[in-house]
Amino acid sequence: MGLLSNGTPLTWDEIKEYVASIKSQGIRQFIAIYHRLLKRQNDMLKWGDEIEYMVVKFDHKNNTARLYCEADQYLDVLQELERENPSANPTAWRPEYASYMLEATPGQPYLNELTQINTVEANMKRRRREITELLHEDIIPMTLTAFPRLGCPDFTHPVYKPDITENSSSRSLFFPEKAINSHPRFKYLTRNIRLRRGSKIAINVPVFHDVNTPKPFVEHLQYGEEAVDGKEDHIYLDAMGHGMGCSCLQVTFQACSIDEARLLYDQLCPICPIVLALSAASPIYRGFLADVDCRWNIIVGSVDDRTKEERGLEPLKNNKHRIPKSRYDSVDYYLCPEGQAYNDIELVYDKEFCEQLEKAGVDSILAHHVAHLFIREPVSVFKELLEQDDVKDSDHFENIQSTNWQTMRFKPPPPNSDIGWRVEFRPCEVQLTEFENAAFAAFIVLLTRVILTYGLNFYMPMSKVDENMQTAQKRDAVRNGMFYFRKDLGKAPSTSSPPDESEYELMSINTIINGKADGFPGLVPLINDYLANLSIDFNTRCSLYRYLSLIQ
Repeated sequence: MGLLSNGTPLTWDEIKEYVASIKSQGIRQFIAIYHRLLKRQNDMLKWGDEIEYMVVKFDHKNNTARLYCEADQYLDVLQELERENPSANPTAWRPEYASYMLEATPGQPYLNELTQINTVEANMKRRRREITELLHEDIIPMTLTAFPRLGCPDFTHPVYKPDITENSSSRSLFFPEKAINSHPRFKYLTRNIRLRRGSKIAINVPVFHDVNTPKPFVEHLQYGEEAVDGKEDHIYLDAMGHGMGCSCLQVTFQACSIDEARLLYDQLCPICPIVLALSAASPIYRGFLADVDCRWNIIVGSVDDRTKEERGLEPLKNNKHRIPKSRYDSVDYYLCPEGQAYNDIELVYDKEFCEQLEKAGVDSILAHHVAHLFIREPVSVFKELLEQDDVKDSDHFENIQSTNWQTMRFKPPPPNSDIGWRVEFRPCEVQLTEFENAAFAAFIVLLTRVILTYGLNFYMPMSKVDENMQTAQKRDAVRNGMFYFRKDLGKAPSTSSPPDESEYELMSINTIINGKADGFPGLVPLINDYLANLSIDFNTRCSLYRYLSLIQ
């Protein structure tokens, strides 16, 4: 879940005193990283996946399944092997937002060899086995995107009740304090987001109208003496945990250089909504069937710390910017010169920081990207990390960077590390089995190889990518949704602004993935064509085709 530091967390009132200095120092830290590593070249492809588990306790006698809110106590045991042998451990475990969640990655990155993809599923199985062996037989780690009864009465084990008083970080009607991980960062992050926003989190998910669903669907909820922000025909959610308590699958790639990282970032942006629709796995919230299949907008709302001024509900007075999106949302801006004609969304950015970055020698496009990230304020700060070295440290930069949770993340190398420039692919919903999760990871990895080998061009207006993100979440979008997508993947990007509308058209997911006769080639056929020209052992080739068959 981003930067996870230890120390004494600060309250929002305490953080406000340091916001300006943290952001200014974060900009200086990025400038130092940029100049130190700008010319770094020839890093080999390395990549890894990240899976988040929900630990569930089954009571077979009473036919109940509840989220096990003591899962985080096993983290120390799971990390023991990594501490003993950090350069050869097969798995790595990290805390996640909820006390019923655990995050796992391969202990070492995978390399640029197709045979490595053949080991991913086995490594995923090992991760699940490692935690399963520590648990009682009726407690199971599951890869669920959203637990169907999260927020219902008694959905946790042990049973905890929500607390709507100021003693609670979220003041939620549905999500108890004990369901938040015990690491102090998470509770303070929850409280600080609520306090910065100036009100409780309010998420409204459209309900699915079945035969017996009341019309209108109305919940009579009361928040103490206050009315809730619920809407008619919507499922009301009111806490960070409703979003950050969901699970996902993410894939991170190391590029050979900063230019290749920017290229992959851009070309994968239009793929994000397609994979979101393909992987859709979360149609139930608080026990109600929703009219959406994905978690994305729920998480968007769960960490929306924008004030009323920033949301456009009040005139700007105390805040600097009107901000159209939550800090968890889709990408707004392509990072390569070739993509600038397609940046048709008005970019909100800090002009002073952008000027500072450009004067320091950061190219204008990347300066705008970083200045866009830095319209946000830090919401999780540790007292011990306030004083930092602008050259040797990067925590203030990472503080802002890691709490901009977008569909793609452009990741500079950390200080004092052999890690290169990276990009992170973030929209994918986690699947129930290792086979499915390995298939999605393999698909994204292979697509990056095809993009680089064939010089594919997926550019289209960023506004259309945003439209696709909303389409992707609709019920049964994978079969019925129509998505804007580029028609000619081999044609050079447009240099005119706005680009010609004839470059893209509405397509079904089936067409985008599988192609159509005498027309669009399809992503999987392009991958198969790429694989056909490589020397691959029989076992690996069979695995890859099985994975691609699932995607098809």
